[in-house]
This record gives sequence, C-alpha cells and structure tokens, in this order.
Amino acid sequence: MAQKLIMDRKFKIKDFYNYYINSLNKSLNEVDLSKLNKIVDILVRQIQSKKKIFVCGNGGSAAIAKHYICDYLKLLRFNTNLKPKIISLVDNIETITAISNDIDYSEIFKYQAESLCEKGDIIIIISSSGNSKNVVKLSKWARSKKIKTISFTGFNGGLVRKLSSINININEKNYGRIEDSHHIIMHIMMHIMSKKFKKKQVLRL
Repeated sequence: MAQKLIMDRKFKIKDFYNYYINSLNKSLNEVDLSKLNKIVDILVRQIQSKKKIFVCGNGGSAAIAKHYICDYLKLLRFNTNLKPKIISLVDNIETITAISNDIDYSEIFKYQAESLCEKGDIIIIISSSGNSKNVVKLSKWARSKKIKTISFTGFNGGLVRKLSSINININEKNYGRIEDSHHIIMHIMMHIMSKKFKKKQVLRL
C-alpha cells in the first residue's frame, strides 16, 4: 500500500502521511495495556529496590535504548524522587568494537552482561525482528541465569519474544513504525511514572 502510494504519479505527501499515521495508530491501539501496566510496576519496584536496569538494541533500537538513559536517568529523577540505576549496553563503542573484533559481534551484549549483571537486575531488549543474534544470545544467557528480561519487538516477535519474561510485540512489518511505537511506549511508561511519583510542590510564602 505504502509503495503504491509513492509510485503513483499523483502522489501526495498528505496521502502517505495519513496512511503512515493511521497504521501507527492501529499498531499502538493493539498494545496489551495490562502488560504495559505490569512492566511499569516491575520497573518501579526495580528502581525502588535500587537494582539495575540494562537496555540494549541494534541500529534504531540502539538509539531508543540510549534515549531510555536520557529520559529515565535525568527526566524521571528530576520530576520524582526515583533514582533509576539504568545502564545502556550500547554506549561504549570502544568495548563494543573490541568484543566484535576480537570475539564476535553476536557477543557484544552477552559479554558485557556477564560482567555487569547481578542477581535481581533486569534487562530491557528492544528489537524490531527479535532475531538478531546478539539479542538472542543475551536473552538465552539471561534466562539461564534467571535474570528477568523485558522485550519490545515487532513482526512476529522472533526468538526474543519467546525467550523474554514479558514482551510487548508491535504487530507491524515496517521497521520505521515498529521503532516509532517502541519509542512512544518508552515515553508513555516514563510519563506514567513521572505523574504517579511526581514531587510535591513546596509552598513558598
């Protein structure tokens, strides 16, 4: 449908814009809100218990993982008394390239997790396909160590969906809209926590 709209000689950006937004809206309307609420509760308990949260992903999903750090470490803390210990496994390019070059690219997340993750920590995995070797290896390792994983996937969810402790899958076949949905969900969860734990305003006379 999208390709047909673009190839049409009478193509109008408004038509494609409406198609894209409507498709995105459809995908988001299908999100299981009970699961989303459960994930928020899990993350809040994790933060309150002072346990670590790790995030990772490839490509556009890596950008979303890094945005978690920005919004949860800074904005959530600024608006609430919550102090998240949230760490991105995609931040250290020196470590990632060393692991990739000397061992294998499929090891870049698992290898870090083996040193950094402890019992009671949580890993958030963002993956459109759910089948990238590095996130699958991480998921299998986490499962073997009884470390809880929260995943956000697309398409049919791939292996990561099956290996995760809890998963939200975006029923889409377009990488852009899957990533958009994952990004929006990240913001929604952060805003829910911000409103729920908003700092009380001090009345100044």
